[in-house]
Amino acid sequence: MSAHPPTRPLEVDDLIIVEPSKMKLALRGAFVGNFMEWYDFGIYGYLAVTMTKVFTSGMPDSLGLTVTLLGFAVSFLVRPFGGLILGPIGDRIGRQKVLYFTMAIMAIATALIGLLPSAEQAGGFWVIIPLYLLKMMQGFSTGGEFAGATTYVSEFSPDKDRGYWASKLNVGSYLGFAAGASVVAATTLITETLLGIDGAMVAWGWRIPFLLAIPLGAIAIYFRMRIPEPPGFEETRELQLANQPTDPHDLQYRHSLGSLIRVYWKQILIGISIVAAEGTAGYALTSYMPTYLEKELQVSNLNAAIATVPVLVIMSLILPKIGRWSDRIGRRKVYLLATGSSIVLMLPAFAILQTAPQAGMWVVFVALGIVAVPVAFFVSMTASALPALFPTAARFSGMGITYNIAASLFAGTTPLIADLLVNATHGSAISPFMPALWIMTFSVVAVFAVLMMKETAARPLLGSVPTVASRADAEELVATQAENPLLDTSTMPLDLIRPGSA
Repeated sequence: MSAHPPTRPLEVDDLIIVEPSKMKLALRGAFVGNFMEWYDFGIYGYLAVTMTKVFTSGMPDSLGLTVTLLGFAVSFLVRPFGGLILGPIGDRIGRQKVLYFTMAIMAIATALIGLLPSAEQAGGFWVIIPLYLLKMMQGFSTGGEFAGATTYVSEFSPDKDRGYWASKLNVGSYLGFAAGASVVAATTLITETLLGIDGAMVAWGWRIPFLLAIPLGAIAIYFRMRIPEPPGFEETRELQLANQPTDPHDLQYRHSLGSLIRVYWKQILIGISIVAAEGTAGYALTSYMPTYLEKELQVSNLNAAIATVPVLVIMSLILPKIGRWSDRIGRRKVYLLATGSSIVLMLPAFAILQTAPQAGMWVVFVALGIVAVPVAFFVSMTASALPALFPTAARFSGMGITYNIAASLFAGTTPLIADLLVNATHGSAISPFMPALWIMTFSVVAVFAVLMMKETAARPLLGSVPTVASRADAEELVATQAENPLLDTSTMPLDLIRPGSA
């Protein structure tokens, strides 16, 4: 990988200054998208058993649930296409425009699911087809959404605090999931408990959480329209237009899909391994656990939500603290804590879950809290560590490929595969622990990926000049650059910013 050799030292005017007020505005715009995306995951996960009755009426229960969970998997299988198409577009026309588009598509698709007829109303379970198509729409938009949002926030964040600011993006993710679970629980409580309408959720109540996507989506789109482009991206785009590199290894080069994979295949494999470990643990906690609790342990979706929501809220509040910690000790150490805790804690967590029918719901809360430990370490790093694998000119594309391939093949399929593994081993002693073993396998692989990953904490993003929070920080960094081991000016386009500077 080549870069422009440094022709001069850094000057104050070279640096990108992003004041906290601008950072908060950018974060708010990215936050709402992640909230909306995971809100859908939450309602779909907690309504999986209910939606099986709605859309697969007439099928055997076990087959119907598999068909419903396949809808979840289908959305993830489409994600790489969203990343492959929307990622390069985002690298060319801008992050904000793509993020606006993905938000609109996600909100529309979620709302339309709430308007679908049931299998009984449609005269057959063929209605599962439009459900799959709408889930595919969501998957396509999400393919650009998360990669774009992480890229956007990482580029806006000051180098020394990138872990802290970027970790807040996933606060939106898990609060969105918690909101989805809470809406499902509240709807169930009101319709079937307070109003006493038997079967209300299957008859019509399931539609309410999906239709709430209309006002939530409108709010999210409003915020998305107000966010600016990251200054680092704007600078890189201007440099590309003024001086088009011809060497694919140049950090300012505009890559095709083929050249991106050829040049950055190691970074892509490292990222895929880490995301696979993160995703299997994360989606097991969120999207699969409601089904597991209801199907295997006979815990109602209301009680599952009551146990899950506090865990997700507490975990969300902890993420920024872990992110700030990673700014101090490094991303790799936190990732090793994530993989290590996943390997050590998953089997005990699922063992504790098996006692829930006798011990009560507090056991479920404890077990979910244990599962949340490695998940918190993993997701606090996603938006700061993974975008840093790629240069600014190819960051959206690189993240789009890396994250979405892993999410579609391993993370998003976790609910389906975990359910299939439990069914395949039904009756054996190992059956209740198959989801844990699935998660642990990917965490073992991720250990090796983390060991090969370069440390990026407190360092400028590849292919960009340093980003700081104030002019005072810029002046201090320039004054101390000679003894700063975190600066590598060979990766910065200094000769392109002001070629005539001495």
